Amino acid sequence: MLTRENIENLLNRGGNVIGADGEKIGSIGQLYADDDTGEPTWVTVKTGLFGTHESFIPVEGARAEGDDLVVPYTKDHVKDAPRVDTDGHLEPEEEDRLYAHYEREAQTYSETRSDTDRDIDYAGDADLNAGTRAAGAVGHDTSGPTTDDAMTRSEERLRVGTERQAAGRVRLRKYVTTENVTKTVPVQREEVRLEREPITEANRGAAMSGPDISEEEHEVTLHEERPVVEKETVPVERVRLDKDVVTDDVTVNDEVRKERIETDGLEGKRDIDDTRR
Repeated sequence: MLTRENIENLLNRGGNVIGADGEKIGSIGQLYADDDTGEPTWVTVKTGLFGTHESFIPVEGARAEGDDLVVPYTKDHVKDAPRVDTDGHLEPEEEDRLYAHYEREAQTYSETRSDTDRDIDYAGDADLNAGTRAAGAVGHDTSGPTTDDAMTRSEERLRVGTERQAAGRVRLRKYVTTENVTKTVPVQREEVRLEREPITEANRGAAMSGPDISEEEHEVTLHEERPVVEKETVPVERVRLDKDVVTDDVTVNDEVRKERIETDGLEGKRDIDDTRR
């Protein structure tokens, strides 16, 4: 049979509650003991996201296995247990409903049930005598082991940077096109012009040097220019690819989460934010 000391050791080590099928149900939460005998009667297991829910399990039939507490119930059976506030006290009616769910006989105890023996804050700072807390003790951490007397508030922050990646490829390609070019070129040609020269004393001798009457032919060759087209390939320019760096402003929008801490019991509820940062 488990003793109070056994369960307190499991609480100090941050043990888990394991179901009858070997599946983890959750982490050990709090220990409830009888006022008269001081013997443990109930233990809570923290389930749900971040251990925000606690379900009651009878200590009877449970056993310690390493740092864990093994109970004779499945995870679904425990999660379906009646919801009871873990406010440090179990009313007789609440115990009766829990015993009925786990199909166990209600045990005979004092009419006034015990206040909770808190789960020692996993650091040995709790007063376990009759479930009474010592003055000035640290608060109970329901999400895991308590390391000191302060609660850490965290928040997410955006860290925006840049990464280099290929956006596209550009290449140079040369191809041949044909176009018509029209140019005007001056050309020269020879034409025949008839010249008459009268007989004078200067040319009389040349005129009379031949026979008196004869047949004669004179021939003149005429010349002209024509356009001649030749093509030559000449370099015109050089073309290359170069890169310029252009800076654009891009707005990044995302959601971040932050934790807020709320005090309850000091002049009502008060929200603690990051105004002092």
